[in-house]
Amino acid sequence: MGLNFDETQTRRLPVYLLLDTSGSMAGAPIVAVNNGVGLLYRELMNNPNAVDTVWLSVITFAQGARRYPLTELSRFTPPPLTAGGPTALGEALRELGRALDADIVPNSPDRKGDYKPLAFLLTDGAPTDEWRTAAQALKSRTVARLGTFVALGCGDEVKVDVLKEVSDQVMLMRDVQAESLQEFFRWVSASVKAASIAAPRMGTGQSLTAMPPPPPSIDML
Repeated sequence: MGLNFDETQTRRLPVYLLLDTSGSMAGAPIVAVNNGVGLLYRELMNNPNAVDTVWLSVITFAQGARRYPLTELSRFTPPPLTAGGPTALGEALRELGRALDADIVPNSPDRKGDYKPLAFLLTDGAPTDEWRTAAQALKSRTVARLGTFVALGCGDEVKVDVLKEVSDQVMLMRDVQAESLQEFFRWVSASVKAASIAAPRMGTGQSLTAMPPPPPSIDML
């Protein structure tokens, strides 16, 4: 069942954050991620284009996956995140697929649908469940497809080869520090702002192609 959506309001730009909350993220990393989500929210709230168009959802994954509903930016509250358990990346990807099915408003003869969604994945380890089927299903979607999907791997334990099967846009943060994670969320904010400006000028179904360069602490693979 999809969201109630007032047909008179501005077309939406859905943004999904897939965040690893497994045990390896405990301590300083999960504190930095909480701070990063708050930073992202505050920066977007200071941008009129983002306030007009952006809707946010958070999907966390550890033992399983939990989805916080897609919410209008002005009504979004950053959820408190805690870390513990394994790394159920596959379930997070399946949950993202279910979210796209439920959330995304398609085109119809009477109205234009949502702009193509953006998704940003952050993980610091290897998946502990079956993930490949879900990754392939996301890539092969013919409706409610992602416009942009960026996967960030953090630290020495992350499986870059897995991320390259999940996403065509893979980034690596080798030195995982609080400031590096903050820089990532600032970059996500800049990317979403750019998309909120570009989306009205693009045709329905087009993807964002021009994104800001990543910060120095992050390599684009």
